[in-house]
Amino acid sequence: MKSSPAKQGSLRQALTAGAAILSLTATALVPAPACAQFGGIVYDPSNYAQNVLTAARTLEQINNQIRSLQNQATSLINEARNLASLPVTVLAPLQQQIQQTQALLGQAQRMAYNVQQIQTEFARQYKSMDLTTSQRTMVEGAESRWQNSVAAFEDALKVQAGAVANIEGTRNAVHDLVTASQSATGALQAAQAGNQLLAVQAQQLADLIASVTALGRAQTLDAANSAAAKAQAREQLRRFLTPGRGYVPTSVKIFRN
Repeated sequence: MKSSPAKQGSLRQALTAGAAILSLTATALVPAPACAQFGGIVYDPSNYAQNVLTAARTLEQINNQIRSLQNQATSLINEARNLASLPVTVLAPLQQQIQQTQALLGQAQRMAYNVQQIQTEFARQYKSMDLTTSQRTMVEGAESRWQNSVAAFEDALKVQAGAVANIEGTRNAVHDLVTASQSATGALQAAQAGNQLLAVQAQQLADLIASVTALGRAQTLDAANSAAAKAQAREQLRRFLTPGRGYVPTSVKIFRN
């Protein structure tokens, strides 16, 4: 049985309306994306949060790199300070003072600071002196030994005077080194200041050794002179008391007739 055209039109309209309703229902069931559009710009909150987190992490990495570079720069500055040399040096004045003391020792009179010369002269004038010579020769030998003692004491006084003169230079050197060490910027400067202070002490010890040595030389020669004088005096007394060689009494007239 065929339907009329009117019924067919009503059925078509009902199918169309049902399709529209199903389409709307499906659209309502699908979740819409969380985005909005403002003036043609699409805003996605999830994407924005991800970008903010990435930017924060990148900034933290950059800050860490900056701190690392700052630490490296500080380390290099400290190393440069530790490697900086001390701007003050007192080695030249100290060497000059030591040379002056050596020059004074080199000016030793008559019997110098020479092992071979001392052995030769000491044996000739003191240890193995000839007591069989004439009275005149013995007196000349005694005078030569006395001159050795006097010259040695003069040499000792010169060395001691030189050591005293070096005290002012030593004081200035210590002052400069202490001031420099207190303002030292690194380990090398502090170490160099300490080494130079040790050099000052070495120079003072050199002056002390020179003074003691010069005084000891003078005292030794004086003691040797005393020993030689005693030996010579015994020989001269023996000659004086020997019958026929020493003193011979003679008659002396005080008044003339």
